[in-house]
Amino acid sequence: MLKVENLTKIYEGGVLALDDVSFEVPDGQFLVIIGLSGSGKSTLLRCINRLIEPTAGRIIWDGEDITAATQEEMRLIRRRIGMVFQNFNLVHRSSVLTNVLTGRLGYVNPAMSLLNRFPKSDVDKALKQLARVGIEGKAYQRADELSGGQQQRVGIARALMQDPKMILADEPVASLDPVLAHSIMQYLEQINQEDKATVLCSLHFLDLVHRYADRVIALNEGKLVFEGHPRQIDDAKFKEIYGKDAERVG
Repeated sequence: MLKVENLTKIYEGGVLALDDVSFEVPDGQFLVIIGLSGSGKSTLLRCINRLIEPTAGRIIWDGEDITAATQEEMRLIRRRIGMVFQNFNLVHRSSVLTNVLTGRLGYVNPAMSLLNRFPKSDVDKALKQLARVGIEGKAYQRADELSGGQQQRVGIARALMQDPKMILADEPVASLDPVLAHSIMQYLEQINQEDKATVLCSLHFLDLVHRYADRVIALNEGKLVFEGHPRQIDDAKFKEIYGKDAERVG
């Protein structure tokens, strides 16, 4: 169980990104976070694994207070949290295989990782994860030679190297066309269903929300304005989340 309690984030300059946000996510749920750009979605996801430090509130996961964890404790916690980024976050000049292996950095000797020296078991595991997302044949290509959809699959394979209990996916399909978007979402759905990993995924398009979400939360100017089943988002609720001039798509 993930519990977010009264989470607030104020950036330097007084910008309020999250305003007293509270919700719970049962283990194994596929939760989608929606809202306009700048509503706080990315900040929320990054607070959960403390890539961004919250200003106030608590995040409890499996009984551990993430917000009170030391840096060493966070290193261990992050081993179990995979992150998938909107812009893929790959090292372009490195091979696909090397990028995937960076998912094991929390487990291997740092000196060996700097030399790209990983145990054979990790290399075998990386090739297996690449096969799982359908690009094992790209293992030895440079990451920047791949299409956007392929690069995002590398990002998912990298997250899988952690054997994650939770995946945080920050607008993972925002830069992809609709066909590729469904392809990537299906991999996340597979991880959720087959690996029983909890998934928190921020999205823009309601057709994807309706297709993949077990439950939805919505943010508007840092405040939680909706929590429930995606089919509960009627026209009135949509206008509340996105603004009166917004038009529904999907």
